[in-house]
Amino acid sequence: MKPLLTTLALLASTSLPLAAETLSADVWADNWFEMRIDGAQVAEDSVSITTERSFNAESFTFKAERPFVIGLVAKDFKENDTGLEYIGARNQQMGDGGVILQITDAAGETVVVSDDSWQCLVIHSAPLDKSCEGSSNPVASEGACTFEASDEPDGWDLAGFDASDWPQADVYSAREVDPKDGYDEINWVDSAELIWGPDLEQSNTVLCRITVE
Repeated sequence: MKPLLTTLALLASTSLPLAAETLSADVWADNWFEMRIDGAQVAEDSVSITTERSFNAESFTFKAERPFVIGLVAKDFKENDTGLEYIGARNQQMGDGGVILQITDAAGETVVVSDDSWQCLVIHSAPLDKSCEGSSNPVASEGACTFEASDEPDGWDLAGFDASDWPQADVYSAREVDPKDGYDEINWVDSAELIWGPDLEQSNTVLCRITVE
């Protein structure tokens, strides 16, 4: 019976869940982000999105047990549903977004980075006609200043969610995004890329997710 008991003990030990590990994350966003692990928030941009030129990087640690889902909410600032900023001023314009992320384990090994393996859904796009940017009186839903908006899908940041119809993240160069304050303070690994929705100016709120095995 001894060999049988040994085998049963081995099977029991291998069926135990893996312990949660401590991971380190670096995130830079234009302008704001929130990061969730399996639906629970683990970090939020410390600088309010309403702060003018709110460019900064965040570095933090969190615990997670693989496999886990990362849900990233990324927002570019807009004054209202026109998608514009500085409305009524000489520099009235569409803002532009971008986010980059890297996560490493306790040994400093890369666990995941932002790239086109992520899936991203845009839930606020504006203005749908870019000529709205030059309007002397931009009003949401009027003239060129139309928009599209939707709520976050239920459970989108959980493992059981079917994201098969979500598009892949769009990848942009640093030249296209022109990342500012905070970006250069992080030593980004070569594989980490700036991602966003399909249009840096019109995609204002983007939900991005990936499963880390």
